[in-house]
Amino acid sequence: MKLDPIAISLDQLRTVWEGANCSLDEASQARIAKGADIVTRIVEGGETVYGVNTGFGLLASERIPAERLAELQRNLILSHSCGLGQPLPRHVVRLMIVLKLLGLGRGHSGVRPLVTDALQALLDHDAMPVVPSQGSVGASGDLAPLAHMTATLLGEGWIDLKGETLRASEALQKIGLDPIELGPKEGLALINGTQASTAIALDALFVAGRIFDAAVAAGALSVDALKGSTKPFDPRISELRGQPGQIRVAAALRDWLDGSEIVDSHHRCGKVQDPYSFRCQPQVMGAALDLLGSAAATLEIEAGAVTDNPILFEEGPEAISGGNFHAQPVAFAADIIAMALCEVASISERRTSVLVDPKMSGLPAFLIEDGGVNSGLMIPQVTSAALVSENKTLAHPASIDSIPTSAGQEDHVSMAPIAARKARAIAQNTAGVIAVELIAAAQGVDYHAPLKTSPKLQQLHARIREKSAYLESDRYWADEMAALQDAVVAGTLTA
Repeated sequence: MKLDPIAISLDQLRTVWEGANCSLDEASQARIAKGADIVTRIVEGGETVYGVNTGFGLLASERIPAERLAELQRNLILSHSCGLGQPLPRHVVRLMIVLKLLGLGRGHSGVRPLVTDALQALLDHDAMPVVPSQGSVGASGDLAPLAHMTATLLGEGWIDLKGETLRASEALQKIGLDPIELGPKEGLALINGTQASTAIALDALFVAGRIFDAAVAAGALSVDALKGSTKPFDPRISELRGQPGQIRVAAALRDWLDGSEIVDSHHRCGKVQDPYSFRCQPQVMGAALDLLGSAAATLEIEAGAVTDNPILFEEGPEAISGGNFHAQPVAFAADIIAMALCEVASISERRTSVLVDPKMSGLPAFLIEDGGVNSGLMIPQVTSAALVSENKTLAHPASIDSIPTSAGQEDHVSMAPIAARKARAIAQNTAGVIAVELIAAAQGVDYHAPLKTSPKLQQLHARIREKSAYLESDRYWADEMAALQDAVVAGTLTA
């Protein structure tokens, strides 16, 4: 798949995230060559330009002689390769490389084609740099993570070559790629930028989409398990409010429940209103959906943005120092994803709580016969509650934090990578909460036999039962809960 950074789409990014092969289009290659020519003209003209022939940060006033420019760029990469923590997942690093190629492909960064060719070679050979997850504050760019990525092109650091971790020099030799020597501006162009934060945030966003779909489906199945009312999902209610997410979620719930014998069995049961966690699903989940849409729009723009510094323009030629490396938009987007997922988990846990409570559901206590001897779903609900509470702690917005760095030169930073990593952790927790609800809802629906749920929910029920059998007596829970959590993350339950 050929990518045009000027017209990159969220669908393309999702396809890349899922593992599709990709490279920059020909127009991008031409722009990269023009950008490299700008740097050549600046150097030959003797102009002093930050990052081209000066030091960095507080050392920007130090002019570097021409014969030491390659040393300057190499030292920049080595000195910034100082991350800590667990490595980023391979698929996130892969997306980070693609995002860096997209930014460079706009032609305003001044790298030579051989640099982007080297990054492309890493993609083509499934040679993923080992990138520690901690060490970036999200300005001046994701310096440490991107330095670890770039260091591998110099033969430094480590590469995960198709699952085998090797020293970068050895891995490059195996794939037939010589270490490169960076030219003026190239090291700075590679480590300036928001690509690490954006890759992690996109990972959280794409997983959030799968979790959201599973949560809506679980909510519909829980409605049938409770013998709840579908009247709150009447389109006229949502249309009167006008919130687009609410309208979409109400329609999705109606679709999931269409044709349910359980729904048809209790039209005149006399129950007036269900608990909010059932009745207000369109309002709560719809608001979360709108937030995810807002974050998606921000990240789609950021994916094709030029976010290094200085930015080069052919007219002049001119190099302008700005602040596009500041990842505040990404930080806000990641925190928005986190907040949306927190509410998805919270309302799901409340539905599970209702289902296991015989006073609320009319079902056997903790959805198990022979209670007392059996505890049923008593403690899986506790696990769900624990995950929801953990999410509350994680949801404190990183985007409102800042700490001065680089001797005060970089005195306001975004904390975008921290926000993104937290959002991804919340996504994983939320998938676990949904997994518990799916087990509870499937068990509740089984108590209404011989009445059947809707055809679509029957398919969902069957997929749940592939991983978690009907509960007749207490058993070891963790493995099947984890399997359903993985299925929610993978998007296979509602595919």
